[in-house]
Amino acid sequence: MLRLLYTLVLTLVAPLFLYGLFKRKQGKPSVDGRWKEHFGITPDISRTKGQPVIWFHAVSVGEVIAVSPLVRRYANTNPSHTIVITTTTPTGAEQASKLADIAQHRYMPLDFAFAVRGFIKRVKPNKLMIVETELWPNTLVTVKHASIPITVINARLSERSCQNYAKVRPFFWLAAQHIDTLCCQFAEDAERFIRLGVDKSRVSVTGSVKFDITVDPDIKVQGDELRAMLGASRLVWIAASTHEGEDEKVLSAHQALRKVQPDALLVLVPRHPERFNQVERLSTEFGFSVERKSLTHQPVLSSTSVFLGDTMGEMMTYLAASDLCFMGGSLIGSKVGGHNILEPAALGVPCITGSSYFNFTQVVEQMLSANAIEVVSDEYHLAQTLESLIQNPQRADDLALSAKQVVNQSQGAINRTLEMMGS
Repeated sequence: MLRLLYTLVLTLVAPLFLYGLFKRKQGKPSVDGRWKEHFGITPDISRTKGQPVIWFHAVSVGEVIAVSPLVRRYANTNPSHTIVITTTTPTGAEQASKLADIAQHRYMPLDFAFAVRGFIKRVKPNKLMIVETELWPNTLVTVKHASIPITVINARLSERSCQNYAKVRPFFWLAAQHIDTLCCQFAEDAERFIRLGVDKSRVSVTGSVKFDITVDPDIKVQGDELRAMLGASRLVWIAASTHEGEDEKVLSAHQALRKVQPDALLVLVPRHPERFNQVERLSTEFGFSVERKSLTHQPVLSSTSVFLGDTMGEMMTYLAASDLCFMGGSLIGSKVGGHNILEPAALGVPCITGSSYFNFTQVVEQMLSANAIEVVSDEYHLAQTLESLIQNPQRADDLALSAKQVVNQSQGAINRTLEMMGS
């Protein structure tokens, strides 16, 4: 009865979800003719008869980036296995295309039993690996009925989410009871899953695979090339993965910063590509001269004060070209909960985050205890902190060094997760 009620509600909201997913927006990749895959009408995969098929599900860009090193390690150690990676969003699909040499991409079917059955019939997976905490009741029930083991890797559960799940515990349990193994990022995540009723024997702490960052030498080369284009002698700071309502605060901080550092350049990288044009207009309204990465093929003018990062998959390059980083999604109250601060840390770029980082609580607190990050409360505090780090370069260097040490000391999650996966 509970599952039937859930499916009825899903049927009512699915058209709105699909409208947002399929609607064409400038700067956003399109699902195009592959929309049928969301209904389980999935093309056959290329596979050798008898080869195991391992199904990784990563909902969107962030999850794909996080799991990519693990997928590559898995492919290297299991060359006879066929790997399929599903995403829900087209931006996730675009990111997954970078794994095309080792994995085939399909869109994730909607959480209707008929759609999931159609996917399983075509793909015939032997295992399902869910990245982080993408738990859909009908999907897990259907996969389990097909006798396919389910593992959640890099699982996280914030206190806020735990409390929300506790209010609808029967619906949470409708999905969670079918999970065979939960590989959690931190002990706190494991404790919350257990608190919600997941058996201790199914829960382990493997660490966050996001710590296992290997910076490709090409990234440093590309970062140096971009920095030469931006201006080697001017201050360059990046606001990474910003959200609607946050860009105004970043631009306000940049105005204040330029009063003491007139040549400062802001690299502004919105989280969602459909917002590129909107953010460009907003920057212009603030009185800034703007250049866009996609249209820039020569050195940036000294009069340019905002450089819009309007390309996908180049965040590490943008970070490598910057002196300081503000990580977005963290200055807009309780809406987002922050983004990955480990990428600037691995690159040795001093990092600042806003005070709303509940999706990365353990990581930020680990950084704070090592004196490896700055936390700001608003745009005024952000401007003051930027100015302070500029005036005290030793403090900035110490932040970067400490953050890099935290990353290095916390690695190993990929090995532990692969062991739990039986590889």
